[in-house]
Formats: sequence, C-alpha cells, structure tokens
Amino acid sequence: MGCCRITDLRRKEVINNKTGCRIGFVDDVEVDTVTAKLVAIVIFGRWRCFGLLGKEENIVIKWENICLIGEDTILVDYCQIKRERRKWNFPFF
Repeated sequence: MGCCRITDLRRKEVINNKTGCRIGFVDDVEVDTVTAKLVAIVIFGRWRCFGLLGKEENIVIKWENICLIGEDTILVDYCQIKRERRKWNFPFF
C-alpha cells in the first residue's frame, strides 16, 4: 500500500478512464473529519469568457471512482452530465 501527501495530489492530472479525456488538475480534497479519511478530490471549475461570465461548476470525484493514482496522473471513472447551454436572448438581434 502506497502513501501520498495531499500536496502531491495537487500536482497530478486527472484523466477520465472511460474516454481518455483530461479533466484537469486536483485543486482541493474533501476529508471526513470524523473518520479522517479522504472522501473526494475536487477540480475547480474553469473561468468562462475570461471570468466575465463567472465559473463553471466544480467537479467533485468521489474516492470510490478513483481507479488508479500514478506518478503523474490519476485515472477516474467519471460520467459528465451534459447540460444545455444557455442561449442569450438579446432584444436587438
């Protein structure tokens, strides 16, 4: 059984095991303070339109969905929920 520090997790890239797509880098973790166990890794949402339109939602991947933690990457089973894009209704167009 290997050990890893939380600071080491932050340097790792998260890859979707099902599609091979890059999700991002670990930005934060969730820890259960009662059991002192790692519950999930968090990838912060990306800025939309240089921050003018806010941020996308954070991606939280539960510990059970982590397949493998390697030297540089973390493979996860992640099913992204497709959401409809919001259409802008401008009265002058």
